[in-house]
Amino acid sequence: MIKMVVTDIDGTIYSPENGITTKVKECMQNLINKGIYVAIATGRTYGSAKSVADKIGIKCPLICYQGGLVNSYEGEILDVKYLNPDIAREIIADCRKRNIHLNVYVEDTLYVEDDDQYIKDYIGDKGIDYFKVNSFDELDFSKLNKLLAIKYDVNFINSFIEELKEKYPQIYVVKSFDYFCEIANKDATKGNAIKFLANRLGFSEKEVMAIGDQNNDIEMVKTAGIGVAMANGTDEIKAEADYITDTVQNDGFVKAVNKFVWEINDV
Repeated sequence: MIKMVVTDIDGTIYSPENGITTKVKECMQNLINKGIYVAIATGRTYGSAKSVADKIGIKCPLICYQGGLVNSYEGEILDVKYLNPDIAREIIADCRKRNIHLNVYVEDTLYVEDDDQYIKDYIGDKGIDYFKVNSFDELDFSKLNKLLAIKYDVNFINSFIEELKEKYPQIYVVKSFDYFCEIANKDATKGNAIKFLANRLGFSEKEVMAIGDQNNDIEMVKTAGIGVAMANGTDEIKAEADYITDTVQNDGFVKAVNKFVWEINDV
């Protein structure tokens, strides 16, 4: 029996073409109305994740920064895992030398050194505020959520990720989109966040359905009892999933819920 559904946002329930469709909104509202927990899991900030929940019309736990921050809808911190400041500063110095754009997230606030096209493209319509600083060295890194390295070169990002994994095995490094390298606490994964929420709510992660489309969703797809990949997802997540649903444009989330929640739960 499925007791909780955990979903990624971008490429899973949201697309630039369609936004979040009425079918997806109604499906998520119906899950909650039927007594099934829903959680949103994203690399985004709490504020951005909450704005998505508001658009859908639900109040649910929000897994942010790939699992580095788990908040209640109201903003209470339920669980948090910070990135090591010393390692972060080493990576920042390296990125400066190699002209890699960096987003730095401290206490759920986004900072940049360069107010460039990278940050403008990243913000898009996400509704995220950001602050420019002369240097990241000005910031207190004691509550550092994550780093996001961006470079419009997919081959470079792939090799950079492997390089960081080899050099820093004590952190979590993953690609969230073709040009995005996410850098966080080793335990800041969506899979660990699912374990945390399931335990808090009194059931097993095996009673969870998780759905996503990118490599940063692989951990939660593997952790959940039923792991679903979007048809528009990466080959890597499809290889780990129990089931591949339709695309985000064709409401693959709704189709997965119909198959694995309503049919199994017989609600």
